[in-house]
Amino acid sequence: MEISFEDTICAIATPQGEGGIGIIRVSGDRAVELVSRMVKTRSSRSLQDFQSQKLYLSDVWGEGLPGLGGSSHPSSRLIDQALVVVMRKPKSYTGEDVVEIHAHGGPYVLHLTCQELVRLGARLANPGEFTQRAFLNGRLDLTQAEAVLDTIQAANAGSLRAAQELLRGSLSREVDRLRNKLIRVLAHIEAGIDFVEEDISFIGKEEVASACQETMEDLNQLIDTFEEGRIVREGMRTVIIGCPNVGKSSLLNALLRTDRAIVSSMPGTTRDVIDEVTNMKGLLLRLVDTAGLRQTVDIVESEGIRRTQQAMDEADLLLVVIDRSEPLTEEDCALLTTHREHRLVVVLNKSDLAPRVELAQVQEVMRLGSLRTDKSSGQFDPISQIVEISTKTGIGMAELSGAIRKSCLGRNMEAGQSAVVTRVRHKDALCQARDSVSKALDAVNLQMPGECVALDVRGALDALGEITGIVSTEDVLDRVFKDFCIGK
Repeated sequence: MEISFEDTICAIATPQGEGGIGIIRVSGDRAVELVSRMVKTRSSRSLQDFQSQKLYLSDVWGEGLPGLGGSSHPSSRLIDQALVVVMRKPKSYTGEDVVEIHAHGGPYVLHLTCQELVRLGARLANPGEFTQRAFLNGRLDLTQAEAVLDTIQAANAGSLRAAQELLRGSLSREVDRLRNKLIRVLAHIEAGIDFVEEDISFIGKEEVASACQETMEDLNQLIDTFEEGRIVREGMRTVIIGCPNVGKSSLLNALLRTDRAIVSSMPGTTRDVIDEVTNMKGLLLRLVDTAGLRQTVDIVESEGIRRTQQAMDEADLLLVVIDRSEPLTEEDCALLTTHREHRLVVVLNKSDLAPRVELAQVQEVMRLGSLRTDKSSGQFDPISQIVEISTKTGIGMAELSGAIRKSCLGRNMEAGQSAVVTRVRHKDALCQARDSVSKALDAVNLQMPGECVALDVRGALDALGEITGIVSTEDVLDRVFKDFCIGK
């Protein structure tokens, strides 16, 4: 069914279940009128006379509804006593007249209140419709609308900080700055096309090329923040790998600070992938314990190893666990060399025992790809770190936490860069804009007609406009608002 944004909508804006307070939100041109027909203040003051942004103690009535007590109105029943606030347009969340009823948080009370609003002429809101109206009425741009959902879903300090930066317009301002630069370039190019026969000098090709080059560099810098931004928003999938009996499950338990995985001295105890979530100093970690990697004829263990390989392919970070109390094996070397191009932390476990693996030896293997002593080739990957720990005594666990944070939060987050890309939609649009600017730069260098350069610059402007919603399609809006809850 096609929805109309001319309708007055209502919804329960608080989570399901019992609570001290439950909020019903109403928005639209008839919001004040409809609520005034079911809300009475003790002083008989009309809702129309309510001061905006101020709470009033009121009784909420429902006509013909089963209620909590009788009244002087034979056809009405008292639903609840509530605080009611009117927020008049345009200074409201949606940019329309909004009324909120702050009732007691019982599901039945809230259901009856919404039922009465629908009877009076409102309609139940669709998921995200309040925020969609805020966007359509110019109260938020599209990135800020997405930040509202990110704020609701934030599971740690890092994701909340990123959402709040987005809500305050950090990405919007950067996108607007880039658009304004391209608009100035496009204006000069089109003026030169329109007045080609006039003796007027416009921006030169060198200036156009310079502006395109600078814009490409700025776009690349923004795109480079995506991987870290995505990790902050969604959490980092951290997969623990290693040979059997090196302490992978013990490491999982130590990081979770609970006995989540079964620990045994018998190799092959872990046969399936165990997935848990923990918060590490504001960073969400999605920890995955895996089966020990080795050759086996056991069907169940083989399936566990297959799932381990799949988890490794999907990992943001690998924790490669080595038993430091035993000599380095060829299987250990294979793990170190196979994944050295990946973002990883090497964990030398059982450091409370007599060491039989030296730090320099591990570095040498990662540098050369084997246990060879020939030093003629190879370089140690700078994104790999080595930490010595003991899951039994807790030695090195603080250092491991620091290494994990350093591996996933690089220069962009540590430097406090405010404009950080956290969504695939934003990254895709930025890449499209960069590609269009690159084509425009090529057209300038090849001395192609101004019309060709202008076409590519317009393509970049459209791509950037999709990020904030200046250029929007129904498909884009559907993707943005589909994950919202009803009432927001």
